Amino acid sequence: MEWSFLFFFNSALLGVGLAMDAFSVSMANGLHDPQMSRRRGVQIAGTFAIFQAVMPMTGWVCVHTIVELFSSFEKFIPWIALILLGYIGGKMLIEGIKGEETEEAAELSAGALFMQGVATSIDALSVGFTISEYGWFMALVCSLIVAIVTFFICEAGLAIGKKFGTKLSGKASVLGGVILIGIGLEIFISGIMG
Repeated sequence: MEWSFLFFFNSALLGVGLAMDAFSVSMANGLHDPQMSRRRGVQIAGTFAIFQAVMPMTGWVCVHTIVELFSSFEKFIPWIALILLGYIGGKMLIEGIKGEETEEAAELSAGALFMQGVATSIDALSVGFTISEYGWFMALVCSLIVAIVTFFICEAGLAIGKKFGTKLSGKASVLGGVILIGIGLEIFISGIMG
């Protein structure tokens, strides 16, 4: 593919498609912590954006180096997403039901954020196959566009979640946990069926 408007447009659309899981998880994070600081929101959206940039490039590298290993790993992607999001969502759900939503619990830990980043972007590894005909620089630019789109979509998800999280007060963790488990199941089912 040549450098063209179509390249940038396709990269942006790819970013929108890949960011939907991260958008939903961002919304759940906003529900979980409606008093989240602006700085923390940028950290969360930035984490998802970084993962959405790194995963397609990792897939691209795999296509150009170790295709056999990557293709055998691909069947585990739905399981990994289900386990990670199910664990985080289940923990939020239990906290919300027990009413353990203290100020400390509302803060998303670095480990949980890392697991969310992996779970929501692991399917982006396969994008490395779709951009494999790009040169390395073009693949990098595509991945950066995906990251930028993801960042802004996640910021929107956080804002929506925070707005409704304030209205839902104590039940926000329950709803956030259910959303995360649902996303994990959706990734799992579409991965197994597809």
